[in-house]
Amino acid sequence: MAYSKLRLAVVAVLGLATLHIFLSWHSKDLMQVLVQRVYVHNNWLNATNVSYPSLATNESKISLINISSGFKRFIPEKNNFWNHRQHQMFQLLDRLILNGTSSYSPSSNCIEAGMGPEVLEAYSFSESHGDFLRYMNCKDYSQRIDQPDKCDGDTFLLLVIKSVAANFERRQAIRETWGKESTVEGMKVRTVFLLGSASNVGDGPDLWRLLEFENRLYRDILQWEFKDTLFNLTLKDYLFLKWATVHCPHVRYVFKGDDDVFVNTPVMVTYLKSLSDDISSQLYVGQTIVNATPLRDKKSKYSIPKSFYDGAYPAYAGGGGFLYSGSLVRSLYKVSHYIPFFPIDDVFTGMCFMALKISLLHHSGFQTFDIEPKHRDNPCAHINLILVHQRSPRQTALLWRALRSPDLKC
Repeated sequence: MAYSKLRLAVVAVLGLATLHIFLSWHSKDLMQVLVQRVYVHNNWLNATNVSYPSLATNESKISLINISSGFKRFIPEKNNFWNHRQHQMFQLLDRLILNGTSSYSPSSNCIEAGMGPEVLEAYSFSESHGDFLRYMNCKDYSQRIDQPDKCDGDTFLLLVIKSVAANFERRQAIRETWGKESTVEGMKVRTVFLLGSASNVGDGPDLWRLLEFENRLYRDILQWEFKDTLFNLTLKDYLFLKWATVHCPHVRYVFKGDDDVFVNTPVMVTYLKSLSDDISSQLYVGQTIVNATPLRDKKSKYSIPKSFYDGAYPAYAGGGGFLYSGSLVRSLYKVSHYIPFFPIDDVFTGMCFMALKISLLHHSGFQTFDIEPKHRDNPCAHINLILVHQRSPRQTALLWRALRSPDLKC
């Protein structure tokens, strides 16, 4: 009898092991569902909602905004995941406006996006694609570091630099060169760095204490508790717009850029001072990228599955760095509630401006794909440029010093 029970137990264990191997090898869809459930339970990205300082209007309500007909026509009406969600929002807006409603109340809950079969393809691309799809509805995260007094009524230009906790050397190079807070060409310039979580859960050491010390020294960091990844740059932009709507309502211009660019700040300020009133109030300027379409190559970090989005991209400014009017901050914040988050932040920004019916202005001084290699170490090649991408912290320091040298002859 004991032998029979033992044999039965062995057979049962072998049967379960065989079933597990079969499911692991042959049931991709089931595994995707299992992975999804594990992420929902364990992934720290799903942060607790937080209350922000109230806006001029009720924080839970967003004023309705007219979406340009050009943007509505530009987005193909198809059943692909993002296209379908965007056209649902168009229809909702039309109904609200038709009914005479003045505001919209977006959900404040971090609700996981629906994972229908049509978008499960994205799980085979990368973890970042899966994370984005799961949490694209999540927009409220606790802010751990704030600078509520950064702007005042005299702030002419706010330099907003996207960074990550580990990039201290890049931030310091910017502080000591083109991002140093000062008066430039008679105009007040201020700087903030946008960061996600400093804990880097699963990706490296916890840098929170160092970041806290850095902020005590410089008071220029805005940091929220979300996973700082490529596809969360759209979320980072949204959180900045929400913050700036409250704390920088009167800033004249905003520069948004990466922490590996070089900016010729005096040239930028001179350009902004030269603008006429009609341009300065509706400004969106940078290196124009037109006729772009999604990359489908799974090896590219910018790849977008066709099941997620089908169509072209609107004209947008290269994300290395661009400028826009501070008076547009509130409108951009509002319209960002009516456009589903898109994984590529540059494209999402272009969509927001197109929805506001604001055209992108091309400026040859923005070189987000860099200049010719033979000129990259020549200060004279940079003297009239506004921005180049990329430069290391050492290159940034050397170039800034060279451009300020009285011995420079061009």
